[in-house]
Amino acid sequence: MIKLFCIGKNKDSSLRKWEDEYKKRLSAFDKIEVVEFKDEPDSHSEREKEAEKIKEIEGARVLDKIKSDDFVILLDLHGKTVDSIEFSKLRSQWTRTSKPLVFVIAGSLGPSADLVKRANWRWKLSDLTMTHLMCRVLVLEQIYRSFMIEAGRRYHK
Repeated sequence: MIKLFCIGKNKDSSLRKWEDEYKKRLSAFDKIEVVEFKDEPDSHSEREKEAEKIKEIEGARVLDKIKSDDFVILLDLHGKTVDSIEFSKLRSQWTRTSKPLVFVIAGSLGPSADLVKRANWRWKLSDLTMTHLMCRVLVLEQIYRSFMIEAGRRYHK
């Protein structure tokens, strides 16, 4: 079982189509679930204490749904960058542990300290700045690609 936990709702219909397409493709390999969590208004996020409070609230919502045996992959600007082949090997290794994989995309202000502590692995997709909604599609695509690489299918080329 693979879960993608996301702070915020995907209200973009074109990105929702891509998200649905990769969920459909992934269903041939594993169960996949995308879970959306409410994001907090961040009108005063320039204030450090307010930003930390928002991250704590959003992080607590996610942590409340993570089980003790879940393997948590946090999308994080301070995580490790890997290519698709290395990610495929890692995902395959994690899947063999029989623990559910939970990918977490935190809110726009980043992950809470507690969420960072809970993560089993931190993944930096890119040095580029992208929207959280695009990040969702890219994560799903890379998970799908990892299965295709593992299966020796041509999709990767």
